[in-house]
Amino acid sequence: MRRYLRLLRTQLRVSATLAMQYRTDFVLKGVMALFWIGITLTPLLVVFSHRTKVAGWSYPEALVVLGCFSLLKAVLEGGVSPSLTAVVEGVRTGSLDFVLLKPADAQFLVSTARFEPWRVVDVFGAFAIFAYAFSLLGRWPAVSDLLVAATLLVMATLLLYSIWILVVSASFWVVRVDNLSYLFGSIFDAARWPVSMFPSVLRVVFTVVFPLALMTTYPAKALIGGLTAATAALALMGGTAFAVAARLVWLRAVRFYTSASS
Repeated sequence: MRRYLRLLRTQLRVSATLAMQYRTDFVLKGVMALFWIGITLTPLLVVFSHRTKVAGWSYPEALVVLGCFSLLKAVLEGGVSPSLTAVVEGVRTGSLDFVLLKPADAQFLVSTARFEPWRVVDVFGAFAIFAYAFSLLGRWPAVSDLLVAATLLVMATLLLYSIWILVVSASFWVVRVDNLSYLFGSIFDAARWPVSMFPSVLRVVFTVVFPLALMTTYPAKALIGGLTAATAALALMGGTAFAVAARLVWLRAVRFYTSASS
């Protein structure tokens, strides 16, 4: 474990160094991140300007869901996507050989190959949304609710990573998975809304097939104090099963890799 923590620290340091090579670009990306946070808020403002509640959710409660979405989007675009998108090109060109030959777990190496440090602006933006939402609610989450929500957000991050691993693993059989990655991004955008706002069929899909509810709605409910212990336990078990499945698919996919020289 200590060895992998050192590897992670090294990867983070290299990514930060590369990002700071062009400081103006770094700052501009941070400013654009703030701009997109504002754009993300606009649909909620439009919807709740006409109604006080939608599908049982008030404006401040929906903001908590949006905060969870912004936090996970920062993780996706700052830590998950930059590293794993390079795997597709590595499989196509054969450069994945150099990763598989290293004396460390290949999945860990490809998952930590690159980070986008400026995405930390999105993290601060998410916490600002949380603060604004709970100030509108007139109360703050209890410590127990914070612990449950934090656990579910960790599981949500694992879920997000596992789904992306499944998408990337498809590149071992399919030459290009660009359409899959775009589809994944488009579907994930729906996570900014509470799952109960969707029709019944989509609620089932976004809970069981593509578990958006586990990523944003359930952590938000935990923060608000409306999540039952049974639902939280089922969410954790479902997320764990998804992560195990992703790991098994990755190991099987690597076996199909024929390298650049084959």
